[in-house]
Amino acid sequence: MSSYKPGLIIVAGPTASGKSAAAVELALRLNGAVISADSMQVYRGMDIGSAKITKEEMRGVPHYLIDIRDPWEEWNVFYFQKECRKALAEIYAQGKVPILCGGTGFYIQSVLYDIAFDPGDTQTFSRGSENTLKDRSGSENNGGLSVSDKTKAEAIPDQSAVPESHAAGIDLSYRQELEAIAREHGNTYLHDCLQKIDPEAAAAIHPNNVKRVIRALEYAKETGDLISRHNKEEREKAPAFNAAFFVLTMERQQLYERIERRVDLMMQQGLLEETKRLADAGCTRDMNSMQGLGYKQILEYLDGTCTLEEAVSRIKIQTRHFAKRQLTWFKREKNTIWMDRCNYPDEKALWDAMEQIAKERLSIRQDPRPTL
Repeated sequence: MSSYKPGLIIVAGPTASGKSAAAVELALRLNGAVISADSMQVYRGMDIGSAKITKEEMRGVPHYLIDIRDPWEEWNVFYFQKECRKALAEIYAQGKVPILCGGTGFYIQSVLYDIAFDPGDTQTFSRGSENTLKDRSGSENNGGLSVSDKTKAEAIPDQSAVPESHAAGIDLSYRQELEAIAREHGNTYLHDCLQKIDPEAAAAIHPNNVKRVIRALEYAKETGDLISRHNKEEREKAPAFNAAFFVLTMERQQLYERIERRVDLMMQQGLLEETKRLADAGCTRDMNSMQGLGYKQILEYLDGTCTLEEAVSRIKIQTRHFAKRQLTWFKREKNTIWMDRCNYPDEKALWDAMEQIAKERLSIRQDPRPTL
């Protein structure tokens, strides 16, 4: 069996770190195309709050997974991975270098490690305060730009990704039986059932997360294996790509200042009016799209629960918190190449270094054209 792995450039990092500009520059230099790994830029009509890259900023570089969903449509890591695979195949077929760009760590991870998800359980992977996810090491990640409460996040287990082969054979009658047990005897009783079968999974899943408890019990029944063992195998997977995985960073105070300026610019560009238009179009706070940073806080203002000044302040504070979580996520990733902007006199020098590293790491050829 060939050990060849297709090349992939990843440009990641916290919000406001300059990922989009770096990805476009690398694409121009290396004959590449950009795939957005941002959980908000997929939505049409949500341009300002998502800091969506403009046509001018794209500089003629092809971009994928931007403006492909309406705000009321479902979007999560399962759908992202599916669409990303299609984009990769198209980019490779054109003889171009794919550049995965964004700050949603779990999205990047799902592609880089080819994580197996259960198509029948996509709601588990939906972005939002009630669906905080964990990375391959079991650490918390919100899978997008939602602002999750810490108390809620602590009650959510890891993603418990399930192979598609299992998904095809789900016994719905058994699921209904388990749901009835939870209703009749309580969540703790059902969790105790899992404890007897798979203590490791039970330790990772909160008793009140009935859906995940049921999925773990279903997995054991359908496969004869333990979901904790499956998750461990997923975490130990080698990358599916020969990747140059860049993480842009900078001094923390500098990053926070960039975030403050970005939020101020969003307000000047019309974030308030954009959110009003979305609300008038029927978008509500319970939609995943409207849980995004900026939109959520402006909705609170429109609902009369805070002043506009308070809403803007919340956006800045919660965006800083989100950036910290992003940095924590990427620090746990293996084989990343950290690019500290403070070590370079200007952006050109930073991009020059990234270009050189990418060429060496990927051994970029004229016509890669791998078969996915």
